[in-house]
Amino acid sequence: MAWFRRSKQNISPEGPKKDMPDGQWVKCESCGEIIHRKQLEQNLYTCFKCGFHFRIGSKEYFSILLDEKTFKEMDTKMRSVDPLHFVDTKRYADRLKDTVRKSGLNDAVRTGTAEINGISIVIACMDFSFIGGSMGSVVGEKIARATDRAIKKREPLIIISSSGGARMMEAALSLMQLAKTSAKLAQLSDAGIPYISVLTDPTTGGVTASYAMLGDFNVAEQGALIGFAGPRVIKQTIGRDLPKGFQRSEFLLEKGFVDLVIHRKDLKETLTKLLRLLQN
Repeated sequence: MAWFRRSKQNISPEGPKKDMPDGQWVKCESCGEIIHRKQLEQNLYTCFKCGFHFRIGSKEYFSILLDEKTFKEMDTKMRSVDPLHFVDTKRYADRLKDTVRKSGLNDAVRTGTAEINGISIVIACMDFSFIGGSMGSVVGEKIARATDRAIKKREPLIIISSSGGARMMEAALSLMQLAKTSAKLAQLSDAGIPYISVLTDPTTGGVTASYAMLGDFNVAEQGALIGFAGPRVIKQTIGRDLPKGFQRSEFLLEKGFVDLVIHRKDLKETLTKLLRLLQN
């Protein structure tokens, strides 16, 4: 009866089936489409079917937005410390070491100078992969120094936000960064220097309550979650269902909280137009 059984070696005329390498395919969180990583990268980490924007870090944003070989990073050696000796499920000092090792980053924001289509700028970009993009003392200090650099060089400032909010492990030291960064941006405004805030998924908590919403233009990527408290917390507080799309970019545009909602493919050209408009 062996001739009734299909041989696994003869299922395909091309020979035995080869296993697909792990990590080569990604499933869209919105529509369920299966996308090859190379195709996703070529489409700027957005779903070609539904337009869903995948979360990306500073490395990817700098590659998408900045002119090649123009980025010069600032304050690269700054790292957070553990002044409160904070412990939750693990020691904060250990969490920092683990995150630095896994992410290859020193903290949740990278700053520097660069050019966008020939326009000189100072730029800061947050990384959600570093403890949820939380804002601790180092994040606040690097944002403040980047703002000082923009004032000194009289160049526009761009901040790309992606954060869960203030870093609870630093308590009041983290909350102080809200006032610190807001005060620096007030100085930037007094000096007549443009500031564009780019809000990505998610931008919440203390970052939303400070520098993320203080731009001359507040630009959001499509479908980004933007707010102070999350939708679940708000629903539990008020005890009622929230409007459809609550706290998403398009909802905030309708209510006047952001100025533009754009696809990531159009981000560089849109920022270029805004910079030229603000400079004029």
